[in-house]
Amino acid sequence: MRPLRLPAWTATLTWKAAVFIAVMCCALAALLGILVHVSVTGQTVNDSREKALARLTDVTRLYEAGEPLPRFAGVDPPGLPASLHALAVRGERGTVVADEQGRPTMWAAGPADGRALAVRVDYTQSAETIDALDRSILGSSVLAIGATLLVGAFAVTRVTRRLHLTAQVARRISAGDLDARVDDPRTKDPSRPQDEVATVSGALDTMASSLQSKLQSEQRFTADVAHELRTPLTGLSAAAELLPEGRPSELVRDRVRAMRGLTEDLLEISRLDARNETVDLAVHELGPLAERVVRASGTATEVRVVRDATVETDRRRLERVLGNLIANAHKHGAPPVVLTVDGPVVSVRDHGPGYPAYLLESGPQRFRTESGGKGHGLGLTIAAGQAEVIGAELVFTEGAGGGAEALLRLPEYVHLADPPPED
Repeated sequence: MRPLRLPAWTATLTWKAAVFIAVMCCALAALLGILVHVSVTGQTVNDSREKALARLTDVTRLYEAGEPLPRFAGVDPPGLPASLHALAVRGERGTVVADEQGRPTMWAAGPADGRALAVRVDYTQSAETIDALDRSILGSSVLAIGATLLVGAFAVTRVTRRLHLTAQVARRISAGDLDARVDDPRTKDPSRPQDEVATVSGALDTMASSLQSKLQSEQRFTADVAHELRTPLTGLSAAAELLPEGRPSELVRDRVRAMRGLTEDLLEISRLDARNETVDLAVHELGPLAERVVRASGTATEVRVVRDATVETDRRRLERVLGNLIANAHKHGAPPVVLTVDGPVVSVRDHGPGYPAYLLESGPQRFRTESGGKGHGLGLTIAAGQAEVIGAELVFTEGAGGGAEALLRLPEYVHLADPPPED
């Protein structure tokens, strides 16, 4: 049997504050209502008791003088409560409230020659007064609780709205929008008192500004290094071509080509980090495009088109993504490498040891590789960045039966139906 789970909205601060305010209001209203009820009831009973005892004193004089008793008095009258009768027979005086023929009555009794001399006072008006007071207390408590809940909900909603705004800004920052700020007006004026929400908002803005500054410094450094390396690499490449043929010159040319590839990758990453890339969208058939990428790669990659699809994307960037995935599969995986097109989803799978745990958990990281030092760890980083630019989703998983598999989900192009011909 599954345990009972409360709805998600019960965990919100607004709900918890409303419940707390309601409970406290109910407890306070109940306490005040009980105190007022007890106080007024006691005063009303005391007044009726004094009135009944005063009548009993007058009736006692009439009884001792042998004069006839009024209608509200009598010796051992019917309806006299047994407890009060026994008290009067013992020679004591007392009062008690009881019902007589469905009407609340205050009885007062005292001793009279071994019997009970009693008088009765109508207690109906006093009882109705107490009932009216109880209804007034209940009605005013409900109104007070409702008004308090409205005011409390308004105050709490203002706080939670600011918290939600802070959370939204934090999510935008985590998504890469480093220009997002809360800009709470309470944090702009140092002389203005700040609450806890304003303190958190100010701390988030400060953290975002510091993070943005550091990231921009790193981006500028990466771009500047890549640009500065292009000039000497160009000269080094030209000088390497002048070397006499042989194994040393071949090694130099190979290292120069690797350095030029690394420089171009750094420039591409710096452009991706700047988030100012423009996308050249066009409609393409995904199957033929994938086949062209495989032919251009010059690798033994099998292409399987389960279901072709039409996508609207940037062809150059998509080819860059697929090319990097194929190159990574051949460099760090093991054959056979299979590229599969199934609708708008393209998968690249190898049969090697699979992706490392850190990559599956947090995505590709720059200059980190766990395959014996081959490569510089920028290929998958560029693939993920270019996929984000064209609006695709790139997921790295373990293939069924072992190996690494990269899934690229592209937005499928929907052909609009031709309009019907006019009559």
